[in-house]
Amino acid sequence: MARGGLAHLLATLLLFLLLATPLAVGASEAEADPAAPAQGVSEAAAEQQQHLLPRPLVIELPSARAAEEHDADADDVPPDVRCASWRLAAEANNLAPWKAVPAECAQHVRDYVTGAAYRSDLELVARESAAYARAALPLGDDGRDAWVFDVDETLLSNLPYYAEHGYGAELFDHHKFDEWVERGEAAAIPSSLRLYNEVRELGFKTFLLTGRSEGHRGVTVENLNKQGFHDWEKLILRAAGDRKKTATVYKSEKRKEMEEEGCRILGNSGDQWSDLLGSSMSARSFKLPNPMYYIP
Repeated sequence: MARGGLAHLLATLLLFLLLATPLAVGASEAEADPAAPAQGVSEAAAEQQQHLLPRPLVIELPSARAAEEHDADADDVPPDVRCASWRLAAEANNLAPWKAVPAECAQHVRDYVTGAAYRSDLELVARESAAYARAALPLGDDGRDAWVFDVDETLLSNLPYYAEHGYGAELFDHHKFDEWVERGEAAAIPSSLRLYNEVRELGFKTFLLTGRSEGHRGVTVENLNKQGFHDWEKLILRAAGDRKKTATVYKSEKRKEMEEEGCRILGNSGDQWSDLLGSSMSARSFKLPNPMYYIP
């Protein structure tokens, strides 16, 4: 290459380098300070940014895929464990209103109510009830302190009837149950009989408040007496005007009548939440176990 050509090439390269240098510096400054173009943004705006409220918490619902994976995990739980969870939810009043024991849990419920666990649970409720009754001895000699008892699955057991009807797996049939009631063969729950007698001996007035109809008064009295229950203050059954009321409403109204008569309801024992909840509730309520049926 001639000297003139070489000199021309060097001059061209030098010019290229001089032109490229500002571009490189600008790019590096932009990387070092992303806000460089915003140098025009005022410091007041930056200060305002510091005082913005935190962003609201956003809860993302599980995707369909996650739900499917959850269902698959649930299928891995043994049926007896699932049914124990169902029974606990039923006792804790965490289930939506239900009409029958799930078919897959019929065996579980049968094993429970015919086994030692059910008897142990009943005994524990009775012991705690008695301990409370002793601690809450009637406040005076005015005879106004009362204890309310439900009847079915609280004082009397209908297990023979439910043994013939799937232990709650069959839909409840009022006519068939009435036929059973009319036989007057329900046995006393031993722990409840002991509690009933102790409460009476402590000086409480005992009220028996049942969902049975007034037409079954005679057979109910006979059945209770035969099983050792005596000397209650009043046995209250559903009159014709109460038939369309829920148990919660009906029993709340009857407790209110007791209060209007001057009673202080210190204790209440029942196997259904509808025996215990509502208005005019007792100072302390005791829920006996019953996974065989639900009464609203």
